Amino acid sequence: MLSLEPPATRFDLRFTVARVPVRVHPLFWLVAALLGFTAGDPVFVLIWVGVVFVSILVHEFGHAFAMRHYGESPRVVLHAMGGLTIAEPTPWGRTWANVAPGGRQQILISAAGPGAGFLLAGLVLIVAMAALLAWGAGAAFGVAEVPSGTLESPGLRYLDVLITSLLWVNIGWGLINLLPVYPLDGGNISRQVFLMADPLEGVRKSLWVSVGVGAAAAALGLLILNSVYIALLFGFLAFSSYGMLRGQGIGRL
Repeated sequence: MLSLEPPATRFDLRFTVARVPVRVHPLFWLVAALLGFTAGDPVFVLIWVGVVFVSILVHEFGHAFAMRHYGESPRVVLHAMGGLTIAEPTPWGRTWANVAPGGRQQILISAAGPGAGFLLAGLVLIVAMAALLAWGAGAAFGVAEVPSGTLESPGLRYLDVLITSLLWVNIGWGLINLLPVYPLDGGNISRQVFLMADPLEGVRKSLWVSVGVGAAAAALGLLILNSVYIALLFGFLAFSSYGMLRGQGIGRL
């Protein structure tokens, strides 16, 4: 999930939620569909794209609401590699100013994104468990019967895909995003922690951690998880962090 904002296009989807402007780049839909294309069933792909859209939007609004709490004016962009929450200049008298939250506030802003995803996953689990218990209780007391073949019906399979995908994206991706690899949320948190402990060398130390963890994650993805996507993603992020150590700059999530 790279942080460079893509240029606007005439095909962008634009809307506003809770006074936060949202822009969805067309490549967001394409990449999400490609990630779900292995499912084969077009309905599964549509469910996956919907789950990715809602989950990343919830994640970015976690950042956005935390930023607003600390006086920033956020806007959200969903793009090919994920999402980005950007702080806009805020009115200050007759001019515009950039609000700069402190280190602890930056940590909370970064953590709010995965935290929002974890809350969504918890809500999904609660609703699913409540529905399952209600269904089981109804069947036990003869109030509800399970028709033959219901458990193998397409509707239940799609519901299972929906729940599983929501849990995987919001918990699995959320945990991955907390790895101390820049510019993931965990990398931003790591950077602020190192800066608070060592203002002079904190950035350099956090980047070395990013290089090490990113390289380890890439090797894990390739050799153990057999995932070329994870290997390429974290290999690129590790290389980018090393480039920053050498004086090359990239954006942030």
